[in-house]
Amino acid sequence: MKKNNFLNGAVIATAGIFICKIIGLFYVIPFYGLIGVAGGALYSYAYSIYSIFLNLSTQGIPVAISKVVSEYNALKMYNTKERAFKIGHTIMLVLCVLSFIIMFTFAPQIANILKGGVEEGSKIADIALVIRVVSTALLIVPTYSVTKGYLQGHKMMTPSSIANVIEQLVRVIFLLVGAYFVLIILHLDIKYGVSIAVFAATVGALSGYLYLRIKMHKARNDFHKDEEPTKDEKKITTKDLALKIVKYAIPFVLVDLVDSAYVVVNSSTIVKTLTSVGYLATDAELVLSSIATWATKLNMIVISISSGFVISLIPHITSSFAKKDMDEVRSKSSQALEMLLLFVVPLSLGLVFMAGPMWTIFYKYNTLSISVFRLYAFQALTYSVHWLLVNLLQSLNKSKVALSIAFGSLLAKILLNVPAMKYIHLIGIPNYQGATIVTLLIQVVSIAIMFIYLAKEFKITFKGVRKNILMICLSSLAMIGVLYILSYFVSLNVTTRFSAILVTALYVGVGALVFLPLAYKAGLLNKFIKIFLSKKKED
Repeated sequence: MKKNNFLNGAVIATAGIFICKIIGLFYVIPFYGLIGVAGGALYSYAYSIYSIFLNLSTQGIPVAISKVVSEYNALKMYNTKERAFKIGHTIMLVLCVLSFIIMFTFAPQIANILKGGVEEGSKIADIALVIRVVSTALLIVPTYSVTKGYLQGHKMMTPSSIANVIEQLVRVIFLLVGAYFVLIILHLDIKYGVSIAVFAATVGALSGYLYLRIKMHKARNDFHKDEEPTKDEKKITTKDLALKIVKYAIPFVLVDLVDSAYVVVNSSTIVKTLTSVGYLATDAELVLSSIATWATKLNMIVISISSGFVISLIPHITSSFAKKDMDEVRSKSSQALEMLLLFVVPLSLGLVFMAGPMWTIFYKYNTLSISVFRLYAFQALTYSVHWLLVNLLQSLNKSKVALSIAFGSLLAKILLNVPAMKYIHLIGIPNYQGATIVTLLIQVVSIAIMFIYLAKEFKITFKGVRKNILMICLSSLAMIGVLYILSYFVSLNVTTRFSAILVTALYVGVGALVFLPLAYKAGLLNKFIKIFLSKKKED
């Protein structure tokens, strides 16, 4: 099984995540056409609680395994690396079985809590049924996740990316075909159609996991599984490895919790604050749903790119740092930022410019929601860079710094969210944009702090790629300039899905015809193509 060099791995991981996000975005249209509003509510109940249990049982450990495996692999401590994987696998197995038992056993009580005493709508028994069905995924997904972490720790990004795509394709096909068969062919109750749909998570995860196990079995010799422990390795106890995995996992868990807390802050303040300054409750809730759910889904098209770079960044930086090769650390960090921005800057600016048609394609035309999304789309850029730098710090064993910045950002969000929404109209900005502006400003400040810290502590200044980053920004602005001129001839103010698709296709085509030649002439794409096609292995 071939290792991927850093940027080759980043591109492969990004492509896999991007494809999965696109599939996940488009299947919703036919699926909700099958299950309707009632089925959609039942499906949401199941997935809302499943997501919580999934995060509790998977967050941190797979990333920690990737980091630990990469570290010991770089030091040629192969026996210790394998022991660490087995320990991580055991931890995940215990967590996933416990999560499954709790979710399956207490499904009726959980359903009752989710309903909140409301008698109308979905029945408690129906909610409990779909919760129990989706809980079966907890027996597979955590183990599947730690297996991907193990491969990523070996810098083998291709199998994990292919597994992700297989999982998503199998899940969506099983979901759509199963729901159609149960509801349209057999004419069974909606609860059975939704049960089949949520069970697709289990089937999809199982297919991806089986693919990985087959690949690992065929390439067993590539992992040095049968190496005898050295004298130094014999000194490392099981307790030492377990504590190390937990130590590495906790910061990643806490950073994820901070991200979730941002949503909680918005959920608990936006409606209350906007209604207090004169907005209708329906409009305030529309702003909240746009920010918390629908705009985030569109932003994830771009943010998924940063996820791919982070997946590749962690094991490679950890490996170089373990060998104390700081020149390699600086080189990989600079490459990561440059290549991330090559994708994210034009896509983010394009998303901002095309906010109206994009929103109309997926959610139907709504003036207020489009206005919210047009500003919120900038977060696709700031969050992507922020996420990359946070994980760079953690890969360099500076988790305390990353956590300090994360919790400081959260505190600022808590303190500023309400005042911004109340008073931002004084400088000519609508109140409903206050929460988004606070998030953007906090992320920009956090990015600046991390840049300063990396330069001071590790001499990571990104100096060698500043010219290329400038060219990326100029090429992206030139693209937006041409699109702005085009908007005088072809209006972006479209209100139907079909016209939005046509307009989007036109603007995307023109944007690509402007950006790609400029990027190629500046040498940006040449470098990307050279890196992507390179067969050279690192380390």
